[in-house]
Amino acid sequence: MQNATYTPRMEGLDALRGFALFGIFIVHMPELFELYWAHPATDPLQLAVHDAVWLVFAGKAFALLALCFGVSFFIIMDRAARRGVDFTGRFVWRLALLAAMGLLHGLWYRGDVLEVLAVMGLFLLPFYRVRSNRVLLAVAVFFLLQPLMLVRIAFALGGAGWANQPLGYWSATIPQVYLDGGFLDTLRMNVVDGHGFKWLFMYESGRLSQIVGLSLVGMVLGRIGFFSRPEAFARARVEALLVALVGALALYFGREPLAQLVPASAAMVMPRALAGAVLGSLFDLAVMAVLMLAFTTAYYGGAGRALGVLAPAGRMTLTLYVLQSLLFVPVFYGYGLGLHASMTQVQALALGLVAFAAQVVFAHLWFRRFYYGPLEWLWRAGTYLTLDVPFVKRRGRVEEGVAA
Repeated sequence: MQNATYTPRMEGLDALRGFALFGIFIVHMPELFELYWAHPATDPLQLAVHDAVWLVFAGKAFALLALCFGVSFFIIMDRAARRGVDFTGRFVWRLALLAAMGLLHGLWYRGDVLEVLAVMGLFLLPFYRVRSNRVLLAVAVFFLLQPLMLVRIAFALGGAGWANQPLGYWSATIPQVYLDGGFLDTLRMNVVDGHGFKWLFMYESGRLSQIVGLSLVGMVLGRIGFFSRPEAFARARVEALLVALVGALALYFGREPLAQLVPASAAMVMPRALAGAVLGSLFDLAVMAVLMLAFTTAYYGGAGRALGVLAPAGRMTLTLYVLQSLLFVPVFYGYGLGLHASMTQVQALALGLVAFAAQVVFAHLWFRRFYYGPLEWLWRAGTYLTLDVPFVKRRGRVEEGVAA
């Protein structure tokens, strides 16, 4: 059996992952775990709060999580390789376990991303053996530019009927059962309709392509020691932050005028709409880069103690991500409190901030006693097919090891 002992952490990466988890949660709360779209805000204040959250975190926190996923992939594979172990087969099994957890979680909340990350993680395996970082970054850029959308734009401009059909998820509505149905009805809807809709959205919106590209970027960051040797990148982080900030501002003001340059007519509406979607995706990536680089620059530049408060949450991202929906889906859905119709955006944001602060406190208290979050321990034990994985900390005993 491979070594399954406790692994020392990169606190900066954990803190960044905790920040990504915060961003995802702080989107889910005003979104009322997808039920916001049943009755969007019209009051100026509520709409402003919603738009502010969306501008900063929607699509960006998810992208940041995908990037961290790529970093973690490299760390796991590299640590095994340093011991002379080919971890490929076991990593596939690890992804299968994550997919299984995602399928179970998806019964509760159709917006689950664990299954999606698990499936797309398979695409990283052949790229791990590519030694050139330039090649990896070139492939990453290819996927981040949304090649399938660009191909569809080209065909749509050429008059292809299929390419000028609206995207399927555009016409989707919130299932009524989520608003006023019972638990079993909601579960059935998640199985019958929710699972397929999730994959349709991920495909048509370009999220699948984005996950691959960002995971490859994360793998390169892991390979060059961006988190293990942060002092070597102090100047590069600042320079990259300035470039990302300029890019984000340029796309914020220029994406709509640029999209308007694409030809459009009553029979050919998709090229311009898809061009706007591609530019919107690039804007999300630019803002994500600003968030990541600003966070790491601050963390390694003197604010590590303050931002490090998020590290324990980052160490149990899997557990907290699932826990968030287990607790708050019933708050908004019909089979629970049904607050989707009455909670304002300000209230949802305030509740989200308080709830995440409670999660951070919980994580700090948890790691005083345990090495891993409960789902993290289960995932690790399942990966190695053994229960002999340290879980409870014991006084006077030091666990060592560098296993993934």
